Amino acid sequence: MQLWTNVIRVSSYGLTKHHSTATYHGKVLVGLRRFHGSGQVTTAHIHTSEQRPKLVQFRHELRDAKRIVVKLGSAVITREDECGLALGRLASIVEQVSELQSQGRQMLMVTSGAVAYGKQKLRQEIVMSMSMRQTLASRENGMGAILDSRACAAAGQSGLMSLYEAMFLQYGQRIAQVLVTKPDFQNDESRRNLKATLTELLKLNIIPILNANDAVAPPPEADTDLVGVISIKDNDSLAARLAQEVNADLLVLMSDVNGLYTCPPGTEGSRLLYTYTPDTDDVDVVYGKKSRVGLGGMDSKVKAATWALEHGTSVVICNGLEEGSIRKIVQGKKIGTLFTDTRTVGTPVELQAMKARESCYALQRLTFDQRADIINKLANSLIEKQPEIIAANKRDLEAARMAGLSGPLLSRLVLNQSKLQNLAGGLRQIAATTHQHVGRILRRTKLADGMELRQITVPIGVLLVIFESRPDCLPQVAALAISSGNGLLLKGGKEASHSNKLLHELVQDALEMYAPREAVELVSRREDIQDLLQLDELLDLVIPRGSKELVQKIQQESKGIPVLGHSEGICHVYIDEDVDPGMAVKIVRDSKCDYPAACNAMETLLLHRKHLHSELFHSICDMLKAEHVKIHAGPRLLSHLKFGPAPTSSMRTEYGGLECAIEVVDGIDDCIDHIHKYGSAHTDVIVTNNSQTAEHFLNSVDSACVFHNASTRFADGYRFGLGAEVGISTTRIHARGPVGIEGLLTTKWILHGSGNSVTDFGDGDNKKKYLHETLPVD
Repeated sequence: MQLWTNVIRVSSYGLTKHHSTATYHGKVLVGLRRFHGSGQVTTAHIHTSEQRPKLVQFRHELRDAKRIVVKLGSAVITREDECGLALGRLASIVEQVSELQSQGRQMLMVTSGAVAYGKQKLRQEIVMSMSMRQTLASRENGMGAILDSRACAAAGQSGLMSLYEAMFLQYGQRIAQVLVTKPDFQNDESRRNLKATLTELLKLNIIPILNANDAVAPPPEADTDLVGVISIKDNDSLAARLAQEVNADLLVLMSDVNGLYTCPPGTEGSRLLYTYTPDTDDVDVVYGKKSRVGLGGMDSKVKAATWALEHGTSVVICNGLEEGSIRKIVQGKKIGTLFTDTRTVGTPVELQAMKARESCYALQRLTFDQRADIINKLANSLIEKQPEIIAANKRDLEAARMAGLSGPLLSRLVLNQSKLQNLAGGLRQIAATTHQHVGRILRRTKLADGMELRQITVPIGVLLVIFESRPDCLPQVAALAISSGNGLLLKGGKEASHSNKLLHELVQDALEMYAPREAVELVSRREDIQDLLQLDELLDLVIPRGSKELVQKIQQESKGIPVLGHSEGICHVYIDEDVDPGMAVKIVRDSKCDYPAACNAMETLLLHRKHLHSELFHSICDMLKAEHVKIHAGPRLLSHLKFGPAPTSSMRTEYGGLECAIEVVDGIDDCIDHIHKYGSAHTDVIVTNNSQTAEHFLNSVDSACVFHNASTRFADGYRFGLGAEVGISTTRIHARGPVGIEGLLTTKWILHGSGNSVTDFGDGDNKKKYLHETLPVD
């Protein structure tokens, strides 16, 4: 005779039979046994088809994590006085866990806090039972009762879970408490039952909250478990074992520091490790003291994280005091330390930035001629290595076509003999003017007798330049940085990876003449950009070159680092009523068709209403049609046409290809209003024979570049005589338009004195007087 025990589950839905687990007021009863007539007991084995989750290599992969274990350290949820819970922080964590659960993820929590909650409760009981004399004496002596932690845990468990239940109910989430001890993991039967319980709770969309049963737990002891099995000595190790048992995709260990440091935070030279690969990272980690509460410290967390990683769970150690940290981790943002089994290829970006900072000082110590020699060697290399460069570029083009890259991006990707010749010429122009920029005196002032003040130009520091599909940007920007004495980090698009790698090698080979190779570094991964944007102490300026979306994303994610760039290139050409028709057609053709993918290409043609239905209007339309330009009609033009091109979806469109919009305006002021309303303050052109109208346009249009009777395509650093450009800025601080070397410089003040002090100056007879005399600049 065989009997199966029935396990009862009581819930708000009524009393029901259940085959393996039971919950009563949120508490879980674990057990599934078969009783034989002889009294023998055997365990029913539970088989699952779950497979080990795939370990993440990059943070953005954390967005796909489905089953997540969150461990709350004592230091995170306990008040500073260690008596009670930090309810504000706890509420924030509950909100984040509930939000992720609502997204369809399966959340589990390992929590501390029962001892702190019970300590608060028991101290209140002790105070209530004390006489007035005893109460006053304890206050005067500053002494409180020393409470046994097990008693505190026993008294605090029910209150802690009631608090969790009330908080989670605010978000419509159900919870269940699971109390475990070390023997539960040592016993195969108990461990299988625990796993079955947790699996069933997750299926029911209930959030399991686990805690070591501190009311009966023995004191911590040495690790005597089998090799390869982590001891349950604290909630860190408990969370690691739990993550392994339930095949979790992600384990989040929350502490009161930002993650794993090379040495205790606050120590000189301490550096936060954003990514850590155990056993392979060449980093010596020194652990500090444990937090004021809890059994574990950072050493415990690292051991737990390493064990969980070895058993198939990705781990992040983060600061639980930071607002929204769990949410940010799952969004793939750079929070805490990510443990990974994939060794990072190349140098970590933090070290790249540090080396660029150190190398830029060496670069600044070079003479003008030495920096010019480096740039000239790079220019010569572009010519000497043409076959290799074009072959690498061909590989990029083939891969881009297979990936379906759009026409405008493909055209930007191309490197050919003509482009390389122009590049080399631009670099030589930069080398020839290197002596004109750094150290130039802008102002001289004689403050007083024996005191001269000078304002001179100096490098900004370390630049981060991000560009898309433009491998020719790399040598241009590198030459500008070398000429101006700036360190440089470059991040090109993956579509130009082969071209960028070879060009970067040529840059570093040229640098080796006089300076460290690390003065110009190439960032290899897209994920590194977000990391770099947090390094406001190492980077001084970010310059994104690319799409509107790229620039806006960089501006949003940059943490205190200035961003120089333009969001769009919506350039206008206005054909005035008094105009040379041949000139008008020529300028429109060049502005749109010379290089339609460029940010300085015309996107909107504005016509004076006088030209509507004129010969000039038809000539321009015929020319654009012959050049295969797709025309979009503005709303006012469309109202004058019975038949015509399709309407534009927006007058604020950067087409980036053989497309443009045409609109009619009533005159010069209407034209200026249109540009201010729909333009991007990049480049705008007037074509007119009327000098007064031209001056009105040039003085009134608020754009970085404003031209009269010239193509928009002249808005370029090389054509401006700057040698090259790092980009075109539409911002108003500190550079605008094509940014050459001048835009990569700032200033500093140098004061030559003769033993002066501020107390020497004043209104008395024996006091010196300020002269503030402007001196000529040599």
